[in-house]
Amino acid sequence: MVFGLDSIVRRGAGRYISLFILYQCSLADSIKHMRKYIIYGDIGGTKTLLQMAECVGATFRANSLRRYRSGEYRSFADMLNHFLNEVGFDTTTCSPVAACFAVAGPIVDQRSQLTNLPWLLDAAQIARAFSIEYVKLLNDFEAAAMGVDDLAPEDLVMLQSGCAQPKAMRVILGAGTGMGVAWLIWHGNGYRPLPTEAGHIDFAPTNALQIRLLERLQNKFQRVSVERLLSGTGLTHIFKFLLENHTQSPDISQFQLDEDSGAAITALATEEKHPVAIKSLELFAEIYGAYAGNLALAGLCRNGVYIAGGIAPKIIDTLRGGAFIREFCRKGRFSGLMKTIPVQVIINPDISLLGAKNGARELMMTSR
Repeated sequence: MVFGLDSIVRRGAGRYISLFILYQCSLADSIKHMRKYIIYGDIGGTKTLLQMAECVGATFRANSLRRYRSGEYRSFADMLNHFLNEVGFDTTTCSPVAACFAVAGPIVDQRSQLTNLPWLLDAAQIARAFSIEYVKLLNDFEAAAMGVDDLAPEDLVMLQSGCAQPKAMRVILGAGTGMGVAWLIWHGNGYRPLPTEAGHIDFAPTNALQIRLLERLQNKFQRVSVERLLSGTGLTHIFKFLLENHTQSPDISQFQLDEDSGAAITALATEEKHPVAIKSLELFAEIYGAYAGNLALAGLCRNGVYIAGGIAPKIIDTLRGGAFIREFCRKGRFSGLMKTIPVQVIINPDISLLGAKNGARELMMTSR
């Protein structure tokens, strides 16, 4: 049988079209059966935690947790690429659908410049560079707020049991390198975080000693925020102030103090029982309690106050000693109300990672 040129072309084109359709079907089937993952992390100036979880039906199986020293990488992209190579992430069989990262700093238009690292994080750039469909950046305390409901009982230490009111406001705050705060408000069928910069409101002294401390810091900084007292640097300021006014050991030069010597002062109090260090922790707890009480009163946080951050777990005995809750509740005519508010310390150091995981999970569920 002899075919004309047109017939041959038509037959050839038909074959290529058929092959193309088969290829597209095979590709679609391959994509459909790819293993789907979320990636999430807690990015800090000193260390970064990265983890992924596989989506299996309605559940997420977490694995591959890695810890990195942030300063050893030129960029977050370098670190994320290292992470994916280290865990053996195979893009031919695995698909990163969503990613969420908690960042120690403010987020503006899904971009963040880290304070203690030359890193500029941009959610859109991360999405393009790593072929991730959805990427979101969260403030670290916004992320911590999103992780509260995933905490186990052993992750919490009760300071005041109170009487929790379901769906009422909550607040999470924590002293570490700085002071972070986020509100939690009930919306729909769960809590939604509201990030804040409440750590930078004015410090309000409550007694004569604290007034003198305020005056001392005003001479140095003019304006004194809460973070100037409730942070590692703040604990250092408190220790120096008390040491200068302590008659038995006024020579501050005997101590090798950096700007943030909170950990050293805590060790001095707990291990060496230094009287000024012990008094510093007690004063720190008083200021902490009064401030937490102010936040709880301002938001009527009748469903819980959560104390997070790196310092609280290390001084848990001081916080349980009574000064924190005494100052928390000492709100005049509202003291009775304050005694009904539950107060707990979060001792799980990965709370922001839990929140980032929830953020990534929400992104993936929304994409379906």
